[in-house]
Amino acid sequence: MSDFQAIADRVEIEALRGEFTDAAMMRDRARLASLFTPDGALRMPNIPAELVGREEIRVGGERLQDQWDFFVQTTHPGTIQLDGDTATGRAYIQELVRTRDGRQGLNYAIYHDRYQRTPDGWKFTERVYEVRYLDTTPLAGSAPRPAGAPAHPPAEDTSAAEGRR
Repeated sequence: MSDFQAIADRVEIEALRGEFTDAAMMRDRARLASLFTPDGALRMPNIPAELVGREEIRVGGERLQDQWDFFVQTTHPGTIQLDGDTATGRAYIQELVRTRDGRQGLNYAIYHDRYQRTPDGWKFTERVYEVRYLDTTPLAGSAPRPAGAPAHPPAEDTSAAEGRR
């Protein structure tokens, strides 16, 4: 593999991880699911949830996201080890969440990832979410909302934007 190809692969994988965070934050479950291979898996033992396949990931994400009052996820770059058309890596996560039933917290976690090069670019074959720190004390802040705005904005429709790529 050329140095240029290795650099391009790393940039594409980092963009994939950024797309995941953006899709989660924007509640775009279809886009989130599309970031996985057809048989890809999202495993979250601490939740607990294990979602296999794009449809399970989309529906499971919908179920989880419907519980949120607000959710903020910040992803920090981690490692990427390339091996031809596959790769492994880690991304470091900080999250703030408050659910509709009043549960809330701050956590720090790691995504342990496996990636696959596909004709549509790099995709996740597996993401395993490992919480390393959890603080469930009441959050001091709240999500600001304009007067009369819904607490849960609809997911952004990216279908038109996807067609322009």
